[in-house]
Amino acid sequence: MEQHLQRIGSYLTHLVRSRGPHGIHSPFVYTLITEVLRDDRTRPEFAAVELLREELLASDRTIEVNDLGAGSRVLDRPVRHVADIARTALKPARQARLLFRLARYFDPATVLELGTSFGLTTLYLALGAEGGTVTTVEGCPCTFQIAQHHFERSRLGNIRPVLGSFRTRLPDVLRTMDRLDMAFIDGHHERTATLELFGQCMAKAHPGSLLILDDIHWSRGMEEAWEEVKAHPRVTVTIDLFDMGLVFLRTGQAPQHFRTRY
Repeated sequence: MEQHLQRIGSYLTHLVRSRGPHGIHSPFVYTLITEVLRDDRTRPEFAAVELLREELLASDRTIEVNDLGAGSRVLDRPVRHVADIARTALKPARQARLLFRLARYFDPATVLELGTSFGLTTLYLALGAEGGTVTTVEGCPCTFQIAQHHFERSRLGNIRPVLGSFRTRLPDVLRTMDRLDMAFIDGHHERTATLELFGQCMAKAHPGSLLILDDIHWSRGMEEAWEEVKAHPRVTVTIDLFDMGLVFLRTGQAPQHFRTRY
């Protein structure tokens, strides 16, 4: 209950403090908001991914979940219904499509996703980053198996799924990358773990990189992690979207931090 009330309070604060594009005096951020964040067009490639979501929501299958993160707000049983996981844990279509638009706009060659789940956000990222490779890491074997099935059905050739905990697999994954263009950090909703993952990703990030932190207002600890990320000496631009935070390392400008709705 306390965490639920905290999140409501954070959302109300976000509504009060967020600004639209005309209140933002940064050409880079203004363009990003108007051309990417608020582009709500439906694209034909979304239909196949959303069909998978419908199938998951209608599934009567149960699986054993090995949750290595901070856990679910709603589900705390080791054996869970696939439909329940799809209903409570998957990114809503609106947020997943934003990831597609960001990947399409910045055209990253290397994309890293930490937290595959059933693979729907992975598919959106892979569709957006047509010319790049999406490496996605998942710690739960059962959800990983379902995600792999979805990847095979999609016939996309730019997804590299990796099974294992972030702690054991992320260092190896990063060693295979010369640089990291885009990262979506979703899986450990806990302050210390989030900052550790962010720090590891920063080792391969460059001035053109985009790092996306999911659920930055999920808890007090996540909000503290977000504030520490904003204060990082290499971070120059952040955008708080409430559901997630965008982090840029652009050089040659003073740090600027924005809140906006999309």
